[in-house]
Amino acid sequence: MYDFNTLYEATSVEHALQLKKEHPEALILAGGSDILIQLREEKLAGSNLISIYRLDELRGICMEDDGTILIRPLTSFTDITMHPLIKKHIPVLGEAVDQIGGPQIRNIGTIGGNICNGVTSADSASTLKAYDAVLELSSLEGVRILPYAEFNLGPGKVDLRPGEILTGIRIPKSSYEHTYGHYIKYAMRRAMDIATLGCSVNVRLTEDKKHISRLRIAFGVAAPTPIRSAQAEKNAEGHLLDEELLDLVSQGALADVMPRSSWRASKEFRLHLVEELARRATIVSIEQAGGKING
Repeated sequence: MYDFNTLYEATSVEHALQLKKEHPEALILAGGSDILIQLREEKLAGSNLISIYRLDELRGICMEDDGTILIRPLTSFTDITMHPLIKKHIPVLGEAVDQIGGPQIRNIGTIGGNICNGVTSADSASTLKAYDAVLELSSLEGVRILPYAEFNLGPGKVDLRPGEILTGIRIPKSSYEHTYGHYIKYAMRRAMDIATLGCSVNVRLTEDKKHISRLRIAFGVAAPTPIRSAQAEKNAEGHLLDEELLDLVSQGALADVMPRSSWRASKEFRLHLVEELARRATIVSIEQAGGKING
């Protein structure tokens, strides 16, 4: 039994925005894999809901004229994993969301919901941050463009202003071109579990495949929000592909993260995971880019 007050069914994005303006306290219902569970547990009892699930204009993936990849927020995890553009240009994003829940959750769950709930364990979040994703936030007053790096304000809190709905996720061509990535999720179980720690790395090598041209690295559950490691990225820039590079990446990551202890893992264990997963994800990314760690 779901204890909610009123369910409003949006017929268009404009209608959804009008409903949100009229009922600012109402929750946006997309796939429902998070909200319906909380309703069932009576954590959101008595809520008003605005369903946007039938809005096909908020579903799908395409490439824009400038090469930017646009992902609409109602796109399911399964559709992201299987889409030709993702497979060709950002396969690591498909690999990341393919580790969420089971097939039923991946069929109904949406990437927009995954990042709008603001949790640090969201499997798509670290990869989107590592690829400099940009968000399109729409309201009746217009469209606001916000780097995803600025979206998370705290645990479970995001920069969605009253009356706004996420309507697009963009990944610039400059962020994915000639770039290869790898995502590692460490969890207590190999499937159907929330990440104890997640690490997403992508690299761009120099033409001779001997140095790092650019490295991006981001973590989930290593801080109150998904976090990029600026120090690790700075340490790697221009570096030769050797063991010292791996040490600099892992040590740089340790300098930026701030994990906490929970029933899933201690702070000390998460710090160990940060160091180890940074090394492993960097090695795989380099190998996918055609390089090899020497020494």
